[in-house]
Amino acid sequence: MALSSPSPGGRPPYNRDPRRNNDPYAAIRRNMRIKSPQVRVISPEGRQLGIMDTQKAIALALQFNLDLVEVAATATPPVCRIMDFGKYVYEEQKKHAHSKPAGTKLKEIEFTARIEKGDFNTKLRHAEEFLDHGNKVKLRLKFRGREMAHPEIGFGVMQKALEELATMGHPDSEPKLTGKQINVMLSPLPANKRKPKLYVREHGHAPEQGHASEHPSAPPEAE
Repeated sequence: MALSSPSPGGRPPYNRDPRRNNDPYAAIRRNMRIKSPQVRVISPEGRQLGIMDTQKAIALALQFNLDLVEVAATATPPVCRIMDFGKYVYEEQKKHAHSKPAGTKLKEIEFTARIEKGDFNTKLRHAEEFLDHGNKVKLRLKFRGREMAHPEIGFGVMQKALEELATMGHPDSEPKLTGKQINVMLSPLPANKRKPKLYVREHGHAPEQGHASEHPSAPPEAE
C-alpha cells in the first residue's frame, strides 16, 4: 500500500517506489495516490458500491485492512476496487512465472554415409528420447572424402532414419544437401501419439515389435 503509515491490523503494505521503472505495478494508483475526487467503488466480492468520495472509499477499504486500487483510470469517474494489493501483485507474479514456457530445445543427431547398423540404431534411440521429451531434433549427415561422389547413399540413410522415427516425430521439410552435409529438422508428435521403437521410457515402455534393431535393414553402403 502506498500509505506511509502501517495499515491497521499490522498488514505489511505493498510499498514499492513508483519511480522505479523495474516495478510493473508502480503505475497502478492506489489509496492516497488516486487523484480523482470521486470514484466508482467495487467491493472485494465484486459488488458495485456506487460512486463515493475518494477519501470515504479509502476509509472504507482501511476498515477491511485492504487497499483502494484504481482498476479503470479512464472511466468517468475512475473505477476502483477494494482489494489486498500486495496479495494481488504476488498472485499475478506467480501466475506469470508459471505460464512462461520452458522453451523447446534443439538436439542434434549426426550420421555418416557408411554408418554401421549398431551405431545407426543407437543414434535412433537417442533421437527417440529427445523427441519423447518434446525437443526438436536436427538430423545431420556429414560426407567424408569421396563419399560426396554418391550423395544418394547419404539421402538413403537419412530417409531410413526418418522412416524409423515416424512414430515419434515428423520432418519440417525434406532433407536438403548443403555443402558436404544433409540436414533435416524433426518436430515431435503430440505426446499421446509418440510410440518409441528403441527408446525405453523410465516407466518401462516396451519397444514396438519389428523395429530396426530386431529386423534391421542396414543403411546402404557406399561403393
